Amino acid sequence: MKKTIALILAALLIVATFAACSSSKDSKITIAVPNDATNEARALLLLQDKGYIKLNEGADIKATIKDIAENPYNIEFQEVEAAQIPNILKDVDYAVINSNYAISAGLNPVKDSLAIEGSSSAYANILAVKKGNEETDKIKALKAALESQKVADFITEKYDGAVVSTVENPGDGFDSSVDYSKLAGTKITVAASPTPHAEILAVAKEILAEKDVTLDIKEFTDYVQPNKVVDSGEIDANYFQHLPYLEDFNEENKTEVVSVGAIHVEPMGFYGGKQTTLDALKK
Repeated sequence: MKKTIALILAALLIVATFAACSSSKDSKITIAVPNDATNEARALLLLQDKGYIKLNEGADIKATIKDIAENPYNIEFQEVEAAQIPNILKDVDYAVINSNYAISAGLNPVKDSLAIEGSSSAYANILAVKKGNEETDKIKALKAALESQKVADFITEKYDGAVVSTVENPGDGFDSSVDYSKLAGTKITVAASPTPHAEILAVAKEILAEKDVTLDIKEFTDYVQPNKVVDSGEIDANYFQHLPYLEDFNEENKTEVVSVGAIHVEPMGFYGGKQTTLDALKK
């Protein structure tokens, strides 16, 4: 009798172990990614680079989850508005987050991420204006201030690698072709994300103030309105996006907003939510 009970218990243990292993194998790993075209592609390309998925041949900076050819880890993707991903991090296993939103949420892309995107200049954040206004003194003055050594030093010291300046030859903050005496007393308006863009613009504001030019920084928390208010002429410029996003936005919205200069890049980070290590993505 005792032998029979022992055999039954052993059999039940084997079944339970098998069921647990099967459940673990069949369970999905959830990863949140931005739902806008270019940033979703960046997230997927980062995951492909790390070997977690494989995209269809030819998939580029407009790739979506429909372009995933191989998904060996049985990942379930949640497409979420980029600004909201930090808020749902605790509800998913992992998430790929734009560094501006990560920083705003108290995450350090260099220290807190489990993996990070390379600092590709293709995704450098740009100063953008309505087409036709590229050579106005207002815009040239703002561009020169953002491309200054003072701003480059601020980015290096403030963000410690989470944001990287892409300006190759920073200047003194002033454009020699601009007659600043005629600009004195005027106001330049610029739309920006709060972090890091508005913080960086605050340094440019100090530079412009030396010439009695006021920089009025308007903060936005979404990726749509900053381009619309520039295209309408309501605001002089914006500073929040990279060129692939702008080109996609113009195509979809029939807007005419153009880049006048690349200022910095924010490498995307891959963060743990329910998972605190990459162990769940190891074979």
